[in-house]
Amino acid sequence: MAMPARDQVARVVHPEPDASEADVSHSAKAQELRARPAEDPTTEAQPSATSASETAKPKSALRRKILTGVGALAALGAIYFGVHYMLVGRYMVSTDDAYVRANNTTMGAKVAGHISKILPGDNTRVGAGNIVFRIDEGDYRLAVESAQAKVATQEATIARIDRQATAQQSAVDQAQSQLVSAEAATKRAQADFARQEELSSKGFASKATFDVSQAGRDQAVAAVQGAQATLAAAQAQVDVIKAQKAEAEGQLQELRAALAKTIRDLAFTEVRAPVDGIFSNRMVNVGDYVQPGQRLANVVPLDDVYIDANYKETQLGRLKPGQPVSITVDAVSGRTIKGVVDSLAPASGSVFTLLPPDNATGNFTKVVQRVPVRIRVPFSVARENLLRPGMSVITTINTKPEPGGVDPIAAR
Repeated sequence: MAMPARDQVARVVHPEPDASEADVSHSAKAQELRARPAEDPTTEAQPSATSASETAKPKSALRRKILTGVGALAALGAIYFGVHYMLVGRYMVSTDDAYVRANNTTMGAKVAGHISKILPGDNTRVGAGNIVFRIDEGDYRLAVESAQAKVATQEATIARIDRQATAQQSAVDQAQSQLVSAEAATKRAQADFARQEELSSKGFASKATFDVSQAGRDQAVAAVQGAQATLAAAQAQVDVIKAQKAEAEGQLQELRAALAKTIRDLAFTEVRAPVDGIFSNRMVNVGDYVQPGQRLANVVPLDDVYIDANYKETQLGRLKPGQPVSITVDAVSGRTIKGVVDSLAPASGSVFTLLPPDNATGNFTKVVQRVPVRIRVPFSVARENLLRPGMSVITTINTKPEPGGVDPIAAR
């Protein structure tokens, strides 16, 4: 007798039990079948097969759609990145070996003394020329007053020499007058001697009269010589006085220079900021004794920061001043700063070290060197004071040539 379809399915699903259990189960199932109305076995199996096939078809179609979509997205991504590399990416030269720099100014003392006052607070902004430190000025002010007194004394000495020169010039004028008078007397005595000599030769004059006229002539000549000597001495004294004045004026210049130095030293008791920037790294306190040249503090000009990016030597062939730069700062996430290549260093960083390497000695290992590239930051960005010296940045230089220029990559 053929078994119902339901029993056949049950046999497949569940393992067949022992004989006793099978008889009990068979009798129970027979009673259940007698209690139920007769069912068509074909209508029992057909719906299950149809539902399984219908469920499998949508899943397979959905899987194909997903795979097709993923493949299409992957293809589009590959095309995008390929086009982006050809148009943009291959021109970008990047490095993370880059840092923010600034021309820090170290303030030092020019005169010795005790620090009497520190005006700005730490890490505050100061302007160029603002007083930052005050050094005790008592000794330097006294030195200025002493130098001023010496200058005044020397000026009085020069004034006295001028008056002596005036008096000596009067003596010269007097000597010249005496010389003129002596010369006139000599002429008169010479004429009288000539007449007496002529009369004496003819026998009309006595011997005594002739001797008197001769003596008068000789006296007049001697008086002229004396007046000339007096005039020469007076003129020589004038030259001496002029030399004394020149010497005194030279000493006055020395004293004035000494006065200027004391005034300068007094001014140096006020240590001023040389540039605009942030006052920081203070190394002295009020009351400390400082020596000339001693380091006091630093002034960092944050409004004039720049970036030194150390690019590999294999990247330098594509770099030149004027190229645009994208700057990413670690401390300011999510912001890109636009800069410009300012210049390239004339040598690699190893050349400027304290002990430059010498590849001519010892074993040689080739290492790619790095050359500093100076990048200029816009002033509008620098004055925000977000960039601090020492910060790490990532720089990306766009080496794409301008329209009409030469492609540095294709030119190789």
